[in-house]
Amino acid sequence: MKYFVLIFLSMMIGSGSLQSQTRSGKKSQPLTEAAHENAYMSAQRLALIDSMCIQNVKNGNLPGMVTLVTRNGKIVHWKAYGMADNQAGRTLKRDDIFRIASQSKAITSTAVMMLWEQGKFQLDDPISRYIPEFRNPQVLKTFRYSDTSYTTVPARSEITIRQLLTHTSGIGYGVIDGDERMKMIYEKAGITDLFTSEKITIGESVKKLARLPLHHEPGEKFTYSEGLDVLGYFIEIVTGIPFDVFLKTRIFDPLGMHDTRFYLPDASAGRLVAVQQKNKKGEWERYPVTFYDPDYPIKGAKCFFSGGAGLSSTARDYAIFLQMYLNGGEYNGIRLLSRTTVESIMGNQTGTLWGVPDKFYGLAFGVVTKQGQHKGGIGSIGTFDWGGYFNTQYFADPKEKIIGVIMKQTQGPVTDDTEWMFRQLVGQSVDD
Repeated sequence: MKYFVLIFLSMMIGSGSLQSQTRSGKKSQPLTEAAHENAYMSAQRLALIDSMCIQNVKNGNLPGMVTLVTRNGKIVHWKAYGMADNQAGRTLKRDDIFRIASQSKAITSTAVMMLWEQGKFQLDDPISRYIPEFRNPQVLKTFRYSDTSYTTVPARSEITIRQLLTHTSGIGYGVIDGDERMKMIYEKAGITDLFTSEKITIGESVKKLARLPLHHEPGEKFTYSEGLDVLGYFIEIVTGIPFDVFLKTRIFDPLGMHDTRFYLPDASAGRLVAVQQKNKKGEWERYPVTFYDPDYPIKGAKCFFSGGAGLSSTARDYAIFLQMYLNGGEYNGIRLLSRTTVESIMGNQTGTLWGVPDKFYGLAFGVVTKQGQHKGGIGSIGTFDWGGYFNTQYFADPKEKIIGVIMKQTQGPVTDDTEWMFRQLVGQSVDD
């Protein structure tokens, strides 16, 4: 039955009845590898990235990593270092697949804004208009640790779609929440926070989440949250199609991101990089099953589509997504977003609520300010970035037309300075 539903949906999308991506009058070239000098990057200086990555693997700081750099729409550096799975003796390859966790958020935000462009809703609409379970939100007032009971007070306003995009809704993040009370409340309620191999849908989890108290009044503070999971379900409500199908047919397939999925087909499963930790002997080993199974992308029910943390991808696929943003919403002749929408996404949506020096938060990314540019090492004004739970990071600099992606897969304590070193080394490689 699902097979026939997918065919039907594909036909509808192809006919334009559900279309949100369109052919563009502008046609950028797809990402391809090019000589360094053609993109005005120094080969000698880019070689310092090699040295840094090789040394970090040799010193045992990381089991392995893939790094990718583009400039002016050309890939000038794309290499793999170390191991994909030390216990299995599998060498890392540059097209291997990584769990990108919170890097999923920008993709979900993009999907939301594609629907916004179609006039499906306004950003300051209450989410309860589409998911009624969120009506009359409550804010946590008191909590008793002995039995996890609590009291609440009615929130002064409803949660909006904009607040879900900007982590200002007051919703928390369960198992990784900074507030121990919320961790206990979410656990008792059975909230699925990040990823799972269990048989549960995003809609079921979000409806449970809607009944729980908020950290604070909506719009009052920045609290990292499951808001993007809520919006994944919101997309299903607005479109009437499964969230994974929407992402595949509207974003991944049109852009050629064929290795970006919630769950991997059998043909790709062998390219999934192991999540690793260091044991007491200082050796890299596979991370065990804890509150989740690290092999969720290839195991289990495969029905939980976490908009905030569930996707897996490759360095090149994610660079394609970022290149679309550098191109003002277009890639290889396909327009996902208008340039004007991209400008709104990159605007300061949270004022000073995020509280991160030298950056503000837009509708999908952290964005570097003028002060951040002048401090050095993190890019030009407008550089946007984020990362993921399993130690992946990216940035894209619109002024210099540079993308940097660094993919790793670790959990637990690591000695890892590669994020800032990589970003700094990319910047010093500019040669124009």
